[in-house]
Amino acid sequence: MEVKVRIVNAVFDLEATEKYILGHHKVLESYGVTKVTSADTSWRKNANVFLILVESVEDRRLLGGARIQLNTLETPLPLIGAIKDLDPAIVEYINQFQTKEVAEFCGLWNSKEVAGYGIGSIYLGRVGVATCTQLGIKKLVALSSPATLRNCIKVGFEIISSLGENGKFYYPKEGLIATALEVNNLHALPTANAEDRNYIFNLRDRMVFTSHESGPRGSLQIDVDLKIPDPQSSD
Repeated sequence: MEVKVRIVNAVFDLEATEKYILGHHKVLESYGVTKVTSADTSWRKNANVFLILVESVEDRRLLGGARIQLNTLETPLPLIGAIKDLDPAIVEYINQFQTKEVAEFCGLWNSKEVAGYGIGSIYLGRVGVATCTQLGIKKLVALSSPATLRNCIKVGFEIISSLGENGKFYYPKEGLIATALEVNNLHALPTANAEDRNYIFNLRDRMVFTSHESGPRGSLQIDVDLKIPDPQSSD
């Protein structure tokens, strides 16, 4: 299998954005989750939203993705809407920063088709953290499920212990736990696992290249292009 990993601005690639939204909703529904703020699609009209896409080279099907959303007055981060009723302190926490200085890594999903090929949440997390330095972001936040928490910690996230119950919330419903996370130093990533930190640094240095990843189900070729497109150059 051959896939392509690329970054798009949601506003300037409507076809890719619709594919991402459809794929994300299908994954959420497969887990019986329907009421989460990351399922809100109002961000599609926001020029400060960037999508990480994993596409099949053969037929351009979208196999996974994630979202980097910069905080703006018009479109607050999904994290705020998710937990402000549970802990209003999230508003002051985010407001420490100017607009566009803090962003959220959210809306991560993978199709079952690529499960076991080495491009799951850990790969998308590495790409997300690597991409942020192009955007001038000072802090990256996320709301993690228990299933992805370990991988988030590996790529440099830390628990925001001042929020909720040591960073934890019952979200999106009672019985499910989500953890609020942050990356404070996106350039040096001092708390990241050494292997993951080196992988992220390599992504930043190379930007456009071809690599091979492998997992329990086999290997695949990945054509990587992490350059954020200039909307002025789009057709």
